[in-house]
Amino acid sequence: MPGLKERYKNEVVSNLMEHYGYKNIMQVPHLEKAVLNIGAGEAIQNAKVLETAERDLVTISGQHPVITRARKSIAAFKLRAGMPIGLKVTLRGERMYHFLDKLMNIVLPRIREFGGVSPNSFDGYGNYTLGFKEQSVFPEINYDEIDKLRGIEVVIVTTAKTDEEGRHLLELLGMPFSKD
Repeated sequence: MPGLKERYKNEVVSNLMEHYGYKNIMQVPHLEKAVLNIGAGEAIQNAKVLETAERDLVTISGQHPVITRARKSIAAFKLRAGMPIGLKVTLRGERMYHFLDKLMNIVLPRIREFGGVSPNSFDGYGNYTLGFKEQSVFPEINYDEIDKLRGIEVVIVTTAKTDEEGRHLLELLGMPFSKD
């Protein structure tokens, strides 16, 4: 069992039940999924871009990504509906816990001049979004094999009803929020 899942069961559940006064263990918010997303808009001109982005996403997540396609046409960007413009991976269960454990304990501390992640990146429903400017912050990526730096977005979806509950859940799991 991943360390993060064990920590959730042993410490976080009891703490949240006490803090919010939940009567039933099923009311306690939990992690539902983690979604990793790479937007590759340059794939319009060069189809090879998706292949290298896919390789990076498979290396980071350990799972094959799904191609995201444009919903509508935008003439200014020479984009037609249905064209591939990105990749995403949805992690659940054990893989999600392994990924988030690695994210909080290895990836985030590796960032230069890291002072914590923004506590304001919640969506109003307890879900948290975190963006990286480059994929090289992940230890699995070999810097010499990178053809182009690409941003990666990580969305952590919880069952929390409010941002406060979601923030508290992630804090107890070890997410290093900044103190501003």
